[in-house]
Parts: sequence; structure tokens; C-alpha cells
Amino acid sequence: MKPLLLALCLATPLLAGCAVGPDYVKPDFGMPQSWSSDRNKPTQALKLAHWWRSLGDVMLDQLIADAVSGNLDVAAAKARIREARATQRQAIGALFPTVSGTGTATETRSAGSSTSGIAIAPTTYSQYQAGFDSSWELDLFGANRRAVEAAGYGVDAAEDDLRATLLTLIGDVASNYIDARAYQARVALARRTAASQRETAALTERKQTAGSASAVDTAKASALAASTEATIPTYESSYQQAVHRLGVLLGRDPAALSLRLSRTAAIPAPRLPLPKGIPADVLVMRPDVRKAERQLAQFTAKIGQATAALYPDVSLSGSVSTSALKLGDLGKSSTIGWSIGPSVSVPIFNGGKLQAAVEIAEAQRDEYHVAWQSAVLSALEDVENAIVNLAQERIRIRSLTESARRYGEAARLSRSLYQTGSSTFLDVLDAERSQFTAEDNLLASRATLAKNYVALAKALGGGWTGAIDSSRPEVVDSGTGPHLAQSVDPK
Repeated sequence: MKPLLLALCLATPLLAGCAVGPDYVKPDFGMPQSWSSDRNKPTQALKLAHWWRSLGDVMLDQLIADAVSGNLDVAAAKARIREARATQRQAIGALFPTVSGTGTATETRSAGSSTSGIAIAPTTYSQYQAGFDSSWELDLFGANRRAVEAAGYGVDAAEDDLRATLLTLIGDVASNYIDARAYQARVALARRTAASQRETAALTERKQTAGSASAVDTAKASALAASTEATIPTYESSYQQAVHRLGVLLGRDPAALSLRLSRTAAIPAPRLPLPKGIPADVLVMRPDVRKAERQLAQFTAKIGQATAALYPDVSLSGSVSTSALKLGDLGKSSTIGWSIGPSVSVPIFNGGKLQAAVEIAEAQRDEYHVAWQSAVLSALEDVENAIVNLAQERIRIRSLTESARRYGEAARLSRSLYQTGSSTFLDVLDAERSQFTAEDNLLASRATLAKNYVALAKALGGGWTGAIDSSRPEVVDSGTGPHLAQSVDPK
């Protein structure tokens, strides 16, 4: 036994760094050198810190800050970080010896007896025992170290999951806020236009009274005003939905922001362009891509865990015990016994379960490798689409601006000519209808431009750059020590 213990003691330091299974190497992905829109152009450094401030809206800045601190998805992501960190500590604990203590106290009473006429009185004596047991898995083939490695990657993935949640949250808050302001503006436009069309209808009615207009003209003028007014409830409904969504994103009830957003404000207009950097930046900036890469690393380490089970498992165990008839004699005037020795468990036949576990781990690693590649490609696609959408919307908005200006001039001129009798009422109706449509489309395009800017910032990986405290639990329990259990109503 002594030679075996000596051999183990000498071999343990040498095998301390031993591990089986593949060592993780961060994979390489063939990234393009530049975005399609930036070819033959100088590359600008990526700038995404507080990108939403480029929209120039103080209230939006406040809403985003409130959402970061109050959103429920963010709170859940923080809990997942705490879970991952606790799992890591649990895995680290397996690297160290375990020690447990035991103690017993027994009292024995023997019955009295009589032998050859001699009475023996009953006797009572006590016995006390105490001891310690310890064990230590030597982890010669790195199963526990691979578990710690996997748990560490799990913590990284959980932290990136929080950042991905924040990125999505900020983009959603910005997009819904833009929608809310856009629908406010479209409601105001519809009301102004309907009021102007009602004035035209009143003018037509006066002309009809004077005999210079027909009842058909009066009916058409009223119908056009009513048609414009009919768009208001639709826009109001969409506005309320955006406000309700913002309330929930901030972790509040849906109507919590109704009063705060009731005052009309301009549609946020981004300061362009947004520096986009190079495609390789998404590998670092996109938290969903980083999360996918950390999960790949995590499941690569799990292959080593499964592979280690194919090798012998060596543990050292020992125990010390003492017993005495008096409590004060424990460890002094008492019997003391001890034992120490290694134990070896060697897998001989298990029906292929251990090898199957390795193959399962390898297949899971492959799944996460593909998932990482898919995340990278999706990120590149998101950026390219956002770049195209933003560029084309800028072109569209210039045309819509010109269209709205021209139709506005045509409507004013048609009304003037109609009042003097130099134009037909059909020209007035057509001009007013076209003016409203052009101005409404312009407002919608401004909102789309701002949302495309948001989409590009999100696609590039722009999220919350400040510190996030994930250590504080959402629920703080009290009275968790030993206490009488309360009856629980099964209903």
C-alpha cells in the first residue's frame, strides 16, 4: 500500500495539468474586408457609444435609461448571470477535498440479574464517538477542470446574453418612441387637413347657394373631409399601441407613459452618417455573436468532461474516529482509529454508454459551431440590409419632400383659382387629396429613416455601454433559517 501511495503522491503534481478532449481554439471566419457600400472608400472607425443621442431627443434618452433599469427581460438576464456564476463556483468546489464530521452519543442500560444467589444491579453507561471523513478526487484526466472551464465559458455567455438583451431593448424603445411621435404628427396633419377641407366644403356650399356650384361639388367636398378624418382613429390606435409597448418595455403598466408622451414632439431625426467600421467588428461588437462563440467554447470543454469518464477515476479517502465513555475524554483518554488510502474506479464494461456520451458532446459542439457561423452570417446580413434601407430611404425622402412641397403649392393655387372661378372644383379636390397623401407619406418616411438608423446601429452591435449590476437578486428571501414548516394549501 505504501508504494502505491508514494506513486500517487509523485504522479499527482505531474498529472495536475493533464486533460483529455479537444482544447478550444477560437474559430476563424472569412470576413469581407469592407461593407458593400464602402468599397473604394476610406474606412471610418466604428462609433456606437450612446448612438441614440444622435437622434437629438432628450425624452428618448430618459426612456432608454429607465428601460435599462426596469425592463423585465433585463432582470431575467441578470438572474441567468447569477445562476451561471453559482454554477462556476459549484464546479470549482469539485477540485478540492471534501471533509465531513460525525458525532454520536449513546446511553446503554443493562438489566439486573441474579447468579448463584448474588444479585447484580442494573448498570448504565454512556459512549461518545466523534470522527472526520475526507475524500479527494485527484482528477487525473481533467474531468473537473473541464467542468470549471465550461462553467467559465457559461458565465461569459450569460453576460453576453445580458448585453444582447440590452441591445434589443434599446432598439425597441427607440423604434416604438419614433412610431409614437410619427403617429402623433400624422394625427395632427390629418386634423389640419380635414379642417382645411371643411373650409373648402363650406366655401362650396356658399357657392351652391349663390348658384355657381352644384350639390355634387358640395357632397364631394364633405366626403373628402370625412375621408381624411377617418384616418385619425387608425393613427390614434397605432399611437396608443406604441405608448403601451413603451410602458411594458420600461417594466411598467401599459398606460404608465400616456400622460408623459401626450405632448406632441417632433419625429427624431438622426445625424448621418453613422460610422460603420469594418465587417470584422461585428465579431467583437455583436453580443449575440459573442454569446454564440462562448457557447461553442463551453460545449467544446464538455467533450473533455465526457472523454475523461473513459479513463480511471482515482480518489484519496481517509477517516479518523475516536470513542470514549466520557465526553471530556474524546481525543485524550480514548480509543483513536484512522484509515487512509486510494480508491480506483476503472470503466470496464458499460454497454457503450460512456463512448455514446462523448459522441453526444461532439455532436452538440458541432451544433453550436454551426450556430456561431449562422450568427455571424445573420449579423453581416443585418448590417448590409440596414445600410441599403437607410441609403434608399434617404433618396426616397428627398423625392417625397419635393412632392409634398409641389402638391402644397398646387393645392393653394387651385383654391385661389376656384374662389375666383378660374378653376373647376375637381381640380381643388384632386390637389387637396394629393397634398394630404404626399405630406402623410413624408411623415411616414421620416419615421422610417429614423428607424432604419436604429436598425443599423443595432446591427452593428450598438447597445448599452455602461456598467450593469447583476449581483442583486430580484427577490430577497427572509427567515430562511430553521423554522417550523407552514402547512400549504394544495389549492
